[in-house]
Amino acid sequence: MKSNIFAISICLIAYFCFDLMAVHVRFLSQRYNPQELSLYRNLFGVIPAILYLAYERQLTFRLRDYRIDKWRLAVGRGLLVAIAQLLLYTALMQLELATVSALGQTIATFVVLLAIILYSEKIGVWRWSAVIIGFVGALMIIRPGSDVFTWQALLPVGAAFCYAASTVTLRSFDNSISSAILYFYSAFSAAFGALILAIGTTKFSPIQSYLDVIIILSMSFCGGFGVLFLMYAFRNAPSSVLAPFSYFGILNALLLGYLFFGELPIQKLFPGVILIIASGLVIVWRERQAERLLRSD
Repeated sequence: MKSNIFAISICLIAYFCFDLMAVHVRFLSQRYNPQELSLYRNLFGVIPAILYLAYERQLTFRLRDYRIDKWRLAVGRGLLVAIAQLLLYTALMQLELATVSALGQTIATFVVLLAIILYSEKIGVWRWSAVIIGFVGALMIIRPGSDVFTWQALLPVGAAFCYAASTVTLRSFDNSISSAILYFYSAFSAAFGALILAIGTTKFSPIQSYLDVIIILSMSFCGGFGVLFLMYAFRNAPSSVLAPFSYFGILNALLLGYLFFGELPIQKLFPGVILIIASGLVIVWRERQAERLLRSD
């Protein structure tokens, strides 16, 4: 129980780091485009990956020590993360923080769908219902066909899909491969992907001040260490225990958006956000039941 409580605390810190990163992105978006910010985030985000390898005593200068089966898939996961971050940062420049956070929670729905498509996972009525409810909730926030609809509202959903694909494909790797090695592949591949995307789609702006350098570094470390904290939490507590706390991120985003930018998109979020949260909680509930059945067998 104590271990779970500590893991939950680390999990909450991780989600707070992600929302702080979003605040940094919004501040910087007045002077830099999303391709640049994504590149900076991923380049400096390699540092936590190296520190994680050192902490796990797996940091070496021999390339053969980093060889793994399915390395192409590991690299592909990193490229998906680069695309997801570009979509996410573009959304943060156009939408309220809480709106981006709420739509990003559709990741749970995409995880279920991709598990069906990629791994032929069988799900019952409850999880199918949760998938449908989650999409209905997202549609209620996006409101396609209405006067308030903007294409930017699709960006966090696209980011959620890419993050979900990166998450689901973890099960393709052997359990003997450490989280540190997989994060190393993901971080370096994401940095490479962000570099290619930036070079191919934009012109770079000069860094305008030392303060901007500090904010960029802070943004990168919030994102990088947020991932590390999340990985630590999920290694030390069951995912079914930690998953519901991802919705803490919506409350964080709502509070930070109001404090820093005067945003309070209550009417836009409700009731769609309730359906998205309900969808995720149903999925978690069914996962817990499945785990209990496996333990009883």
